[in-house]
Amino acid sequence: MPKNARARERTVTEAAPVMTDPVSWLQIGQGWNVITSDGVIVGTVAQVEGDKQSDIFDGLAVESKQPTQIRYVPGEQVAAIYPGEVTLKIASAHIGALEPFQAPPPQTKWLPGKVPLTTRMSNWLRGRR
Repeated sequence: MPKNARARERTVTEAAPVMTDPVSWLQIGQGWNVITSDGVIVGTVAQVEGDKQSDIFDGLAVESKQPTQIRYVPGEQVAAIYPGEVTLKIASAHIGALEPFQAPPPQTKWLPGKVPLTTRMSNWLRGRR
């Protein structure tokens, strides 16, 4: 093989894009690019909505630059998730139809209180520790 052919072969190999595997919604981070089905970058991830403990992905808050606004993309409209980018199932022409993002109200967690002292003493006296 001539020297020039090897040099050309190496250049072609180096220029090939590196394919990565899809990742879980749990790995999505703020600032990741959001790309429509027709390849247009429409904004970046501002917030991820879901229940991490139950592994339920609700959707994304996507911040666009021109004009600056945050829209909600339901999880059903997400086609693929790769490191650094989220691809949507919808085209860029339909982004304007997405609802503005509204943060969910804070959740109140009710924690079980301590059993009253009288109940604990009564259980102790009866042998139920």
